[in-house]
Amino acid sequence: MVAALLGSLALSMLLGVVYLAGPHGETVRLVLPSGASSRSIATQLAEAGALRSGFVFRLYVRLSGQSAKLKAGEFDIPIGANMPAVLNIITEGEVVLHPITIAEGLTSMQIIDLLNTQDVLAGDVALPREGSLLPETYNVARGMTRTALVAKMMADQTRVIDALWPTRQKNLPFKTKKEALILASIVERETGVSSERPRVAAVFVNRLKKRMRLQSDPTIIYGLVGGKGALGRPIRRSEIRRKTAYNTYRINGLPPTPIANPGRASIAAVLNPADSKALYFVADGTGGHAFAETLEQHNKNVRRWRQIEKLNGR
Repeated sequence: MVAALLGSLALSMLLGVVYLAGPHGETVRLVLPSGASSRSIATQLAEAGALRSGFVFRLYVRLSGQSAKLKAGEFDIPIGANMPAVLNIITEGEVVLHPITIAEGLTSMQIIDLLNTQDVLAGDVALPREGSLLPETYNVARGMTRTALVAKMMADQTRVIDALWPTRQKNLPFKTKKEALILASIVERETGVSSERPRVAAVFVNRLKKRMRLQSDPTIIYGLVGGKGALGRPIRRSEIRRKTAYNTYRINGLPPTPIANPGRASIAAVLNPADSKALYFVADGTGGHAFAETLEQHNKNVRRWRQIEKLNGR
């Protein structure tokens, strides 16, 4: 009888600990390694302050039959979570996701350099071809490989171009999805103003239709520095005159590859450019551009831009 009473009392005390709110006064973030035992997980949770007793938690896990369901990953244990809540999080809960934002217009080399700085990712990755990655914000779990993330970015870019391609305007001056990506990458590098993309795209589409050279400065830069991205100084006149595969002042049509990774909006813009007859554009001093249908009007816009540069001491 005494033994039974003591056993009942012990069980009651254990249950009290199990269902009592956790001691932590703030969210506890834990990284649980693959293959960790219930003992090591309980120890880690207790040392982090998320449990009142690691021993009781181990016992509770065993009695609940959940030992085989313990997951590796990164988890947030909310304030005051009791043992059943903690166990549910590390068996059924979602792991912590980390946002990684890839800006539109970065080269593949720049994107890989950025991914290499993200300590939540693992492993090395080969350099993907230019223009094959979709710039977006990606939410990744700690430990995701860089190769897996790049594969997702490539699949997403393919999905976007495949979805938008059937909606394209008729009589565009390019025939393939690759050519659309090349032109979209030029549009992406020419303007950072989202509302301008269809107008900038229209200028280049109009030029291609008239067999005019694109005369895009970002293509010159890519021909000089490749995937490194920025030139770091103004383009020299000699570089404008130098013939490279990417110098659209010297070559007809499109360069051989994209010059960056275009986003969804730039791809959509080249497939459905604005209804415009403009053939020229130049910076207007506000962050955007002034557009013109004639060379005469364009030259006036250029003179205005030169005056703005002079006033700003450039």
